[in-house]
Amino acid sequence: MEKQESGGWYFGWNIVGAATVLTLLTVGLRMGVGPFFLPIAETLGFTRSTLSAIVALGMLCYGLAMPLAGYLVGTRGTRFVLLTGTAIVVLSIIWTVFARGPIEFLLSFGVALSIGLGFTSPVALTPVISRWFTRQRGMALFFLSTGSMAGIALMTPTLTFAISAVGWRETLLAFGVLFALLTVPAALFVMRDEAPEHTDLLPHQIIDKAGPAKATARRPAPNVRAALGSLPFWQVALGLFACGFSMNLLGTHGVPMLMDHGFDATTSSLGIGLIGLVAIFSTLVLGRMSDQIERRAILAAIYLVRGLGFFALVMVGAHWELYAAATLGGIAWAGSIALSSAILADVYGVRLVGVLYGLVYLGHQVGGMISSWLGGWAYETFGTHWVAFGSAGALLLAAALISLRLPARDLPRAVAATGH
Repeated sequence: MEKQESGGWYFGWNIVGAATVLTLLTVGLRMGVGPFFLPIAETLGFTRSTLSAIVALGMLCYGLAMPLAGYLVGTRGTRFVLLTGTAIVVLSIIWTVFARGPIEFLLSFGVALSIGLGFTSPVALTPVISRWFTRQRGMALFFLSTGSMAGIALMTPTLTFAISAVGWRETLLAFGVLFALLTVPAALFVMRDEAPEHTDLLPHQIIDKAGPAKATARRPAPNVRAALGSLPFWQVALGLFACGFSMNLLGTHGVPMLMDHGFDATTSSLGIGLIGLVAIFSTLVLGRMSDQIERRAILAAIYLVRGLGFFALVMVGAHWELYAAATLGGIAWAGSIALSSAILADVYGVRLVGVLYGLVYLGHQVGGMISSWLGGWAYETFGTHWVAFGSAGALLLAAALISLRLPARDLPRAVAATGH
């Protein structure tokens, strides 16, 4: 078993690094539907409403796969889930390339690919990171948000360029090859579910097993049913519903919305990508803060700034306004998922975090499903993006208020609850 030596490199950071890269690819494609949207619609002859409905159902399947992925991580291990997900991703991409009609495209791109990405998403990686980290759990989980934001920042313009150069089918195939080449070695050689006894705790932070930790161990551990009946679970879930609604709306309809407002495809993709680029650096600061101050306060601030950013983004008319809104929004764009998973681990312990995270992320994807459909339907029906993007802003402001009602973090109890 790995041991942390004073001043030595902690193997848990290798796991974090690999998980960050995998999250970049998974979330980058899932949130990078925007560059594919119009080319697919034009090539296959789909209306915006039809393709929006397919994407929306895909978001739901992505979310439904996550509780299953969380359960399998607990019973079969991280490696099994990642390898299974990679196989599904590769096979579904090949199927998607040859799909022609809406039903076949729904089954391949909407259902199968979403399930594969769900198995390789942060929900499969959060439990192993939570096991390996106690003292720096917030920062470690924030690196998954860094990967998500890097996915938006890098994948959106990269996919836009690749699609314009070689086509959307060839771009999707290239992604599948790259995904397999990176995910398989990471699953085989980096992911280890067994963490050191005291994780990353410093010597003076280790609780004497004969003292408080022993008393904690005698208390009955929470179970899934008890967690589902408690208020903090639903507070986190409602916040992530708003998060999923807003993030998937931006990922699916952000580029088309900006193009409808007069920006060209390159400027639109760079504007959306800038949000993720700024968020890469902000997550490093927020991750450090999340282990030092109240996580609920940071989470509320993220939702508040993001909500205001959605109102600003739909109002921009000049290039500098777009880049300014993207920069300000990117400062607080990331971190809601990482903080939510850290809060779940603090409140319910790391043993349940995989299943509970999968369940709350299902709410995230239900929000994404609704917004992916609403963005296309509302624009075709009312001729404006304000219905969808204004709803996202309002939901995020409500999420900020709900997050402030989460329980305060009790650090000593959180350390004891790790079970180490």
